[in-house]
Amino acid sequence: MIQVIIEKDPNGLIRAFQMEGHADYAEHGKDLVCAGASAVSFGAVNAVLSLTETEPLIHQGDDGGYLRVEFPDEANSSTQLIMESMIVSLQTIEQEYGQYIKITFKQ
Repeated sequence: MIQVIIEKDPNGLIRAFQMEGHADYAEHGKDLVCAGASAVSFGAVNAVLSLTETEPLIHQGDDGGYLRVEFPDEANSSTQLIMESMIVSLQTIEQEYGQYIKITFKQ
């Protein structure tokens, strides 16, 4: 199962997110849950890097089953909007494939 943890500060701003694990929906290379979650998360990170001034800290695992992205305190509203969009997309995947992906929020 893919575990997604969204970390927010007391003001509700997204400070980090972490994705860990494998969906195991299908065999490697044909797992649409993993492909969808990966595309959404990496697309969002790439959008932050390309469209904002925010420089997040990015940590990746060697086997592709781990991604952690931390945002600096000065992350702007555009960064927050991109991250909120990512969450909506991941929640859409979770609604259909909840036995393979779980999103939790942490403050």
